[in-house]
Amino acid sequence: MDTLENIVDEAIEKKCNLIVSFHPIIFSGLKKITGNSYVERVVLKAIKNDIAIYSMHTALDNSFEGVSAKICEVLGLQNKKVLIPQQNTIKKLTTYVPVNALEKVRSGLFEAGAGTLGNYSNCSFTTEGNGTFKGNDLSNPTIGERNSVHTEKELLLSVTYIKHKESAILAALFNTHPYEEVAYEITSLHNINQKIGIGMIGELPEAVSEKDFLNTLKITMHASGIRHSKLLNRPIKKVAVLGGSGSYAIKNALKAKADIYVTADVKYHEFYKAENQLIIADIGHYESEQFTKNLLVDQLTKKFPNFAIILSDKNTNPIHYLF
Repeated sequence: MDTLENIVDEAIEKKCNLIVSFHPIIFSGLKKITGNSYVERVVLKAIKNDIAIYSMHTALDNSFEGVSAKICEVLGLQNKKVLIPQQNTIKKLTTYVPVNALEKVRSGLFEAGAGTLGNYSNCSFTTEGNGTFKGNDLSNPTIGERNSVHTEKELLLSVTYIKHKESAILAALFNTHPYEEVAYEITSLHNINQKIGIGMIGELPEAVSEKDFLNTLKITMHASGIRHSKLLNRPIKKVAVLGGSGSYAIKNALKAKADIYVTADVKYHEFYKAENQLIIADIGHYESEQFTKNLLVDQLTKKFPNFAIILSDKNTNPIHYLF
């Protein structure tokens, strides 16, 4: 979870040269590395022992299989959806392809990651039309002649894609398109992304009482205590979750008509935002994210079966409770 000195010591002891952690150790720039703070001591020890540190906090927060998805899995929630879907992450590519090149270009774009919408893949749209062009003395047209206007029956091909795949998709377009100069347009869409965003909402297989759910939540999430808003004497069926500090998403949980919102770091006055419409349950920051390291081990083991992936046995929770 956190790369502290004892984690670097564990890596040294187990002869690891890479630490993959959820929380980054450096949250703001370091102007000096003198060993006067726990952050500087971690950085110094890691450098001296040739140990790299890699963290992916925000990316894993927003992944459909990330932090909140792991909470859903642990709590046995079904029909999970992103609580706050991201906007401005979807783009549309439009290009113009001669009829006999359509399948090659379209297949190349699909292989590069274009045309995926929610639970569907290989999504595209085509319309028929006529394209015109005239090459100059330096041109080398695939179809037609230099210095002559050519009309070609073409298909307008449109596909959507996630913006971080743009480089690969454009490379696929240029590699599969037959024209010397490829005509294309890119448009940013305002559609929400159903597969990228923070927090999740899901359903229990069967509704349970509030106290039963809170007791199960305490045991399942290994919480030493749960701070919660007033109980409403209603069954719990629809559950919203957000690992880490999640008070900003109370309004989203309300809008999604959740029966309970499980998160952490909720301040005193923020509990009032429940408005007697749902229960806010604060289980603790570490407790809400603790299974993330298991998620990382599972993913890395699957992707790199020849690597020695070791799950740290250290508890880095800085908060302790008096019983």
